[in-house]
Amino acid sequence: MAEPTPVTRRDFIADGMRGACLLGLGGLAAMVTGRLQAETTVWQLDPSKCIHCGNCATFCVLKESAVKCVHEHAACGYCKICTGFLEPKPIAIDAAAENQVCPTGAIRRKFIEDPYYEYTIIESKCIGCAKCVKGCKCFGNGSLMLQIRHDRCLNCNECSIAAACPSMAFQRVPTSKPYLFHGKAHSA
Repeated sequence: MAEPTPVTRRDFIADGMRGACLLGLGGLAAMVTGRLQAETTVWQLDPSKCIHCGNCATFCVLKESAVKCVHEHAACGYCKICTGFLEPKPIAIDAAAENQVCPTGAIRRKFIEDPYYEYTIIESKCIGCAKCVKGCKCFGNGSLMLQIRHDRCLNCNECSIAAACPSMAFQRVPTSKPYLFHGKAHSA
């Protein structure tokens, strides 16, 4: 058996420098791969997995959350008693603030003809709390849902809302089909 050669200080430092360079190259490759993925995909919320926990309103890194309620008009029943707009047991069936589910008044109700009403989301007032979505899903047809608005979203490498989401409803989707509506992808 051959005697092991002693490691000199010079060899030890040279090996350490080679290792550090390889580690740096690996980190650089990971960073470039992450940026390439971020450029071809965006974060989105899958409405079929959302449990309406309210985290979207509080965990976004932006002062005002990039998650907003959207209304899929084709699925809406235009009901007089919309549980996404009114509390389940409203004092009166009208647009008074004490009867509304939304804490910021972000849903506008417009009379069409008896018994139909049209509901519109005012995105500038929406905080992404999901109270209207929860009401619509529990007692209605689920035409109200949360979506990430890409004109606001920073597309962070690790979305803080996605990390806090208990149902893991956030996922990366291709930029060509950035919106998900009840399991289907749609372009903007």
